Amino acid sequence: MESSRMCPVCGATIKGRSDKKFCSAKCRSINQYENRQKSEAFYFKVDRQLKINRKLLKKYNRSGYTTIRKTVLIEEGFDPKFFTHYWKNKKGDIYLFVYEYGFLRKVDRGKEKYVLVLWQDYMERN
Repeated sequence: MESSRMCPVCGATIKGRSDKKFCSAKCRSINQYENRQKSEAFYFKVDRQLKINRKLLKKYNRSGYTTIRKTVLIEEGFDPKFFTHYWKNKKGDIYLFVYEYGFLRKVDRGKEKYVLVLWQDYMERN
């Protein structure tokens, strides 16, 4: 006797082919829609954080090169885990960038800081 399979959307018994996953086309459609929503929610979360990070880096780096305490940026919503690309200089320092605004984590006299920079043309050659 075949064990009864349950629809993951509505819980109804699935009848028909052994490889059938949903009880109806409606439940299959609902599942696809929910998966798309989860995927788009992740995209919007990442996009929103990148925009926040870029806005803050732009706000605090008006000169093109500056140093700021890490806590100042973090308190305003900056999240260093969200960046678009990186650049490694000849000394081995890795600058993380949010589009054209970059930051490098440094510890100075026991205080965590970020060195803020702007993307430069010479960085493309490395």
